[in-house]
Amino acid sequence: MREQGEHRARGGGRRGQAERDAITVETGYALCSAAFAAAVVFGAVAGPVLLFGLPAALETVLVRGGGVLAGALFAVRTVSVLVRFRRAAQPSQPGRTSPDS
Repeated sequence: MREQGEHRARGGGRRGQAERDAITVETGYALCSAAFAAAVVFGAVAGPVLLFGLPAALETVLVRGGGVLAGALFAVRTVSVLVRFRRAAQPSQPGRTSPDS
């Protein structure tokens, strides 16, 4: 039993239920916040198409541009939240001074 605890403490082995739950919650947060941000950007860029009578070429540019920006923002937001979570979840190395001390 002791070997499993030591193996787990070094970062290997199976994850505990609390750690799996934290990963699930963080993934859900990353996806929801990215979807919200992408929807806001798409609405801001492509919204004028619904409000004003614009030329067809401009409508196409705004809708496609909004879609591209929204997709890029979704990807960047999702990755940045998950990378930040992974860095925060790593325990400090034993025997080293913590930056907070």
